[in-house]
Amino acid sequence: MLILAGLGNPGAKYAFNRHNFGAMAVDAIASRWNFGPERKRFSSLAREGEIPLAAGGGAKALILKPQTFYNDSGLAVRDAMGFYKLAPADVVAFYDEIDLAPGRFRMKTGGGAAGNNGIRSITAHIGPDFRRARLGSGHPGHKDKVMGHVLSDFHKVELGWVKQLLQACADAAPFLAAGEDERYQAEVMRLAPAEKLDPKGGGRDI
Repeated sequence: MLILAGLGNPGAKYAFNRHNFGAMAVDAIASRWNFGPERKRFSSLAREGEIPLAAGGGAKALILKPQTFYNDSGLAVRDAMGFYKLAPADVVAFYDEIDLAPGRFRMKTGGGAAGNNGIRSITAHIGPDFRRARLGSGHPGHKDKVMGHVLSDFHKVELGWVKQLLQACADAAPFLAAGEDERYQAEVMRLAPAEKLDPKGGGRDI
């Protein structure tokens, strides 16, 4: 069993916020691979399903959208992981990353939270060694503007690359399910290419 946790805030008010990018991504995966109906479990909205593997068969997965609010995401992840008796390596957290340029995508395992309170919460409850799927949402340019930025909706002019990246995350999911994170990252960026720009505008991607 693989837990795909999409970070975000609960309710229609936040549904299209940049901070709900992770929740949008796991929704796209669930739709692409025909997961079961959504139901309330582990203080979350959850869907069960199977992602096919290139070698044959499939990997069982649980889509998890914590309803605890973004900063307490770790509570839901901990409960689901404990119920299925899984290890941190069986958890993939999808979340918005302001330190990646819009449309960029990176996979990593372990490391710090880099100021992301949702990731900090998961680390506090299960340790740092879970997998992270980071969806670039760009930086507003100044730390005082970050809160307003992440709690704002994507602009209409951004919806093209947003939808392309979400679809790429879903279409490439067999690599993720097989544990091939580098191939997953490469395939997502092949399907949804984005320029390597500094998230604060111009320059190098970080």
